[in-house]
Amino acid sequence: MSRLEELIQELCPNGVEYRFLGEIENDGIVELGRGKVISKKDINDNPGDYPIYSSSAVGDGEIGRYSKYMFDDERITWSIDGGGKLFHREGIKYSVTNVGGWIKVKDESKITTKYLYYALINAWSKKTFDYIHKAHPSVIRDEYYIPVPPLEVQREIVRILDKYTKKNEALKAELAAELTARKKQYEYYKNALFESEEVVEWKTLDMISKNCDSMRKPITKGKRKAGNYPYYGASGIVDYVEEYIFDGNYLLISEDGANLLARVTPIAFSITGKNWVNNHAHVLQFDDIYEQKYVEMYLNSIDLTPYITGAAQPKLNQKSLNTIQIPMPPEGKLRETVTVLERFDKLCNDITEGLPAEIEARQKQYEHYRDKLLTFKEKEA
Repeated sequence: MSRLEELIQELCPNGVEYRFLGEIENDGIVELGRGKVISKKDINDNPGDYPIYSSSAVGDGEIGRYSKYMFDDERITWSIDGGGKLFHREGIKYSVTNVGGWIKVKDESKITTKYLYYALINAWSKKTFDYIHKAHPSVIRDEYYIPVPPLEVQREIVRILDKYTKKNEALKAELAAELTARKKQYEYYKNALFESEEVVEWKTLDMISKNCDSMRKPITKGKRKAGNYPYYGASGIVDYVEEYIFDGNYLLISEDGANLLARVTPIAFSITGKNWVNNHAHVLQFDDIYEQKYVEMYLNSIDLTPYITGAAQPKLNQKSLNTIQIPMPPEGKLRETVTVLERFDKLCNDITEGLPAEIEARQKQYEHYRDKLLTFKEKEA
């Protein structure tokens, strides 16, 4: 029997009391609040050493450094962007803006701050994005229902989770570093293959593919009939409709949109099966799937700015698309290049396999273990 099991058996054999956070606040055990307005101008005019935490969920939530601070004690803060996130703050001087929030434990003889953090983050992780995005104090007070075991049990849970969290974060950092290294290796190898001095034949897209743009049919959202066939736009699936106009393997290339310059998502992507494509993506059909994959990888690796018109509304029209030169290697070399790059891509980007999947699996394993530790038989009233 573990130390935690012994404590539970000794101190709360009949179950643990569950309470809403608002009830705990009403008893004077905790206090909830929002931060204060700190503008970008305030930060720029008064730079300093003290971190400011806002609605951002990126990293540790810091948005800048300020010459003043609001708190220098232990608190829990939260953000609402990016799905929301909770943070445990201790041993620093810091501020929280009005689009973030904070929780202060006033009576540590009833509940410890670190235990409350773990209990809340466990409950928080089960909420939906839209729900968390509205996570102001009233929502947290009224909806977060957490177990409040005896202090000795709380401290043992914190000890276990601190140790497990440290180990889990170290492993995830190791995997993330490996993923970064593999991505750099992938980019280097990809560029080396495309820039190889081996004999290649430069061809334009209209020489190696059939342009099917004339078959595209845009449908406004209000006129679409829901169905099972994907409806594609410039950056991927926009909707699902009841009919299709294409059936087979195609390469879609963004025709317009900010992503042509920003390149947040690939501008060329392969699709297969029955589908519908609107007029925001070019539709190319190839005789050979390896040629299609090769062209997809090549277009996603090069700068297309010289072919794009319009600054406010970037556009890659069909005439410009057809002038893009593709370095086509011999058939055997082309297939080898595609095979190798697909392996790298799966390792670096596939969320069901490779390193991203491993990182996600570790996080889910951690969350499962945390939830198990923080789930108790509820004590009858």
